[in-house]
Amino acid sequence: MTTEDALHRDEPHANNVRQKLNWLRAGVLGANDGIVSVAAIVVGVAAASSSSTGAIFTAGAAGLVGGAVSMALGEYVSVSSQRDSERALIEKERRELETMPDEELAELTSLYRARGLTEATAHQVAVELTAHDALAAHLEVELGINQNDLVNPWHAALSSAIAFTIGGILPMLAILLPPPGARIPVTFAAVLVALAITGTVAAQLGGAPKTRAALRLVIGGAIALVATFVIGALLGTSGIA
Repeated sequence: MTTEDALHRDEPHANNVRQKLNWLRAGVLGANDGIVSVAAIVVGVAAASSSSTGAIFTAGAAGLVGGAVSMALGEYVSVSSQRDSERALIEKERRELETMPDEELAELTSLYRARGLTEATAHQVAVELTAHDALAAHLEVELGINQNDLVNPWHAALSSAIAFTIGGILPMLAILLPPPGARIPVTFAAVLVALAITGTVAAQLGGAPKTRAALRLVIGGAIALVATFVIGALLGTSGIA
């Protein structure tokens, strides 16, 4: 193996990076949503009727199943629309290359000129890339699309649904396993710790600042839990729940 091959093997952007980012985005979003959504539901119900284990379980299970299906459908529709748009752009570029090759070559040359190459170099690069794979060259430079690495809606939907389910199971266990008096504090603590871990892992995978990512999730989750706890307590006190 040459040094160049080793470098390409180790580069994270060398192999289907858009698919990996798509999977990561859907998974992290699903896990966070599962943790916060289900926790908010069970905390609200527990605050309204802390002794009703059946009511808490029923509400949490409904939120878990409904949320997982909703997340999967949302991701599938969203990513399918994105992929359809990318395919339409690819077909448009293919037609333009077939019907006006000279204009497309001039356009590719101008795009490389805009990136800092001299006219002669930009033209030579455009000519060589056109001879090798004109469509791939135009898609990359003009649109930032790799026709062999389009996003997959099924991957996004499955990743989101599984992550939501895993995330939602945590607050369910945290609210059901402790004795009634400790349910809400334990759930608060478990959810905030889980959100901090999720934010840190996501930042680590994406190369972003860990503390900032974790704090965003923890603060947002805390606000959601406090809001639903207050609403549940008010409804329970008023006798509506």
